[in-house]
Amino acid sequence: MRLILASTSPQRSAILSELGVDFFVVAPMYQEVPILGTPEQVVIERALGKALSVAAQISDRPVLGVDTEVVLDDGDVLGQPANAGEARAMLTALAGREHRVISGIALLGETQQVAAVVTTVRLRELADEEIAAYVDHGEWQGRAGGYAIQELGAGLVAAVDGDYFNVVGLPVQRLAELLACEGHALPVSGGNRETR
Repeated sequence: MRLILASTSPQRSAILSELGVDFFVVAPMYQEVPILGTPEQVVIERALGKALSVAAQISDRPVLGVDTEVVLDDGDVLGQPANAGEARAMLTALAGREHRVISGIALLGETQQVAAVVTTVRLRELADEEIAAYVDHGEWQGRAGGYAIQELGAGLVAAVDGDYFNVVGLPVQRLAELLACEGHALPVSGGNRETR
């Protein structure tokens, strides 16, 4: 099996490489528009849209699409901050609270499979100076919720309940289950990556 990743996310590519998956990247031709529904429905719809846009170009390989949102306990959705001010505001809102990282995953192969995966994360209480120092580092860029749990952002996190890799960008456990339904297993080594 050679998988197509319908995402230019370096985090998702890194996870697949670490897992030893043979894959290549094709940027999805998908325009995000507002979607009505629960956060789970929205991320599934977007993941499927990304996967379908790539499958329309290349139809002889399984295609993986993923979309992730960060959702506060009051239902507010945090996307990727557009600037440092938004990053500070997001981290201030997340500090000392639980939030949900919700990913939609779509695998197009012999069948079309979709799922939503939820991981609960709690950031520790953060002083304004800590938030400012983290934002100044720039790690918030391109990160839903404004932090990267696999990098310096790990120091902001108090607890994770669920799939850690979902917070990084790809729910590995659910991916393994979807691949198994297609008759494939995650390899133990030997993955590589190309980008188109």
